[in-house]
Amino acid sequence: MSDGPVLLFDSGLGGLTVLREARVLMPERRFLYVADNAAFPYGNWEEEALRDRIVTLFGRLIEEHRPSICMIPCNTASTLVLGDLRAAYPGMSFVGTVPAIKPAAERTRSGLVSVLATPGTVKRQYTRDLITQWASKCEVHLVGSVHLAALAEDYLRNGFVDENAVQTETAPCFIERDGRRTDIVVLACTHYPFLANRMRKTAPWPVDWLDPAEAIARRALSLLPSQSGEAPDGPDRAIFTAGAPDAATRALIRGFGLRA
Repeated sequence: MSDGPVLLFDSGLGGLTVLREARVLMPERRFLYVADNAAFPYGNWEEEALRDRIVTLFGRLIEEHRPSICMIPCNTASTLVLGDLRAAYPGMSFVGTVPAIKPAAERTRSGLVSVLATPGTVKRQYTRDLITQWASKCEVHLVGSVHLAALAEDYLRNGFVDENAVQTETAPCFIERDGRRTDIVVLACTHYPFLANRMRKTAPWPVDWLDPAEAIARRALSLLPSQSGEAPDGPDRAIFTAGAPDAATRALIRGFGLRA
């Protein structure tokens, strides 16, 4: 499977932020992007049902496409099911995405850090364990956004977004305490970097919006097996579990070098 595609899996289009970085680091590789848009958004699912769905779906994907490595640029899925995937498919390497709490704790000067995520990521014990392990000396605020991932998808397809809606979703991230202000916001959903410019525009003060996409791609590169031959010909592909995408989505993914 060393010559198989690098598989990226997300609930929708947010993982394209990681694909962009992965292409820079692995230009000789072919990529397969899988959007489980039939189940979007993951943040609204019950944990057991979502776990069963993803583990079963990966069984089919691995059997059919024989990927060289599987990347999961989705915090909600990774914090829930990464261990189950590794147990179910021990011969496959999985690279997950977890909130960048450790680097945020290392960089903050005010000690006030916010983690902007889906409700599913916010409620996971995994996320709280990261805070306990890496950010015990900081004040970390978990902000669960119900609508931001969908706003990002709309922005990607249509080229515009309601900035007031973005501001409403991000406003709880900004905390003032004893003369200190939040100075880092962890973007704990790969959809969110697509709205970073709108977030900066509507923010009450400047902060560092922490995007983990490059770190995820570097981790995958470090685990990627060496190719045994030349890279296969043909375009990088995208699969949508809800079926053929609409014209706007097809145009969008073509801009990322993908063919549905």
